[in-house]
Amino acid sequence: MSVEHAAVQRTDYDQVVVPTYAPAGFIPVRGAGSRVWDQAGRELIDFSGGIAVNVLGHAHPVLVNALTEQAHTLWHVSNIFTNEPTLRLAKKLVAATFADRAFFCNSGAEANEAAFKLARRVAHDKYGPQKFEIIAALNSFHGRTLFTVSVGGQPKYSDGFGPKIDGITHVPYNDLDALKAAISDNTCAVVLEPIQGEGGVLPADKAYLEGARALCDQHNALLVFDEVQSGMGRTGQLFAYMNYGVTPDILSSAKSLGGGFPIGAMLTRETLAQHFSVGVHGTTFGGNPLACAVAEAVVDVVNTPQVLQGVQARSEHFMSRLRAIGERYGVFSQVRGMGLLIGCVLAEGWKGRAKDFFTTAEKHDLMILQAGPDVVRFAPSLVIDTADIDEGLDRFERAVAELTGA
Repeated sequence: MSVEHAAVQRTDYDQVVVPTYAPAGFIPVRGAGSRVWDQAGRELIDFSGGIAVNVLGHAHPVLVNALTEQAHTLWHVSNIFTNEPTLRLAKKLVAATFADRAFFCNSGAEANEAAFKLARRVAHDKYGPQKFEIIAALNSFHGRTLFTVSVGGQPKYSDGFGPKIDGITHVPYNDLDALKAAISDNTCAVVLEPIQGEGGVLPADKAYLEGARALCDQHNALLVFDEVQSGMGRTGQLFAYMNYGVTPDILSSAKSLGGGFPIGAMLTRETLAQHFSVGVHGTTFGGNPLACAVAEAVVDVVNTPQVLQGVQARSEHFMSRLRAIGERYGVFSQVRGMGLLIGCVLAEGWKGRAKDFFTTAEKHDLMILQAGPDVVRFAPSLVIDTADIDEGLDRFERAVAELTGA
């Protein structure tokens, strides 16, 4: 039996949805691979990947099959019971990483909330209530809950909601001396993105992460890596920490983990996990069978040499062409990132105009992103076809040519 849908249009958004976003002027209705179609049938190439979420593009057959199969068996039972997809996914993530235990939730913010609460709980239990301070980086982003937005180093997201959570300090990213000056025996955790995503697609220096690891060990603090945006193959390794050879104590994952289906995970070691005993933390929907079935399929596809090696080849293809465009039109001072998380830093005369690139690209049937006002961001599917990369970059170049009047 089919269900009749009432017709809706973009203007309805401005009438009935809380205005926390200002979405583009068209409505995507269908996606296949790295192509998207809007209500009028216009075809766009997707270099945004749902903000680093659609790790295998749109409607990937393996994910569609996993979701459909699970939809016919079991949707939700709550955490009064466990379920098979949860256990299979947990075993695969544990086998593939440093972690011994997984906690499942529904978003990156929730994964970080769990990570920060666990870090404080461990310190409280082992060392006493005075050890609760958290050090994070300026320009970091860790989610929108009151705790995660307080840990995030961008006041524009945390101001205006009353008193902030105590004990959180922010230091410049990639500045080991600043971290050294801030850390103490009252620090319970240092929280870092191995690649700052919303802060401008800025990778950490290897020496910085190594130094952070050593400082945490010295002060009995936990090293927490937020890999919500950098994880699940985006850098050419399953998680970005693997590129650096620096192992965290706690890791958060979301976005690409579900390939478009909402799920988050916090991964940690056995001794730390024991501090989250029964009743200490929880979530109604975490470990939902539908989400875990899809995420398991994502892990099965992404965590293969074929896909991970393909990320590197696609990355080189993207970056060399973007650098050439930047030089030809004088719009970028730097193209940086890792794997298929790429940021084009706008040159001096173009600073503050990332939104113009986004808007003009859309006119040329291309979906891209920005990371702040000064960085144009790309986070496409890890399995995007070479033909789609080339055609999308042709469209991007036409957009840049229009912007610059070339």
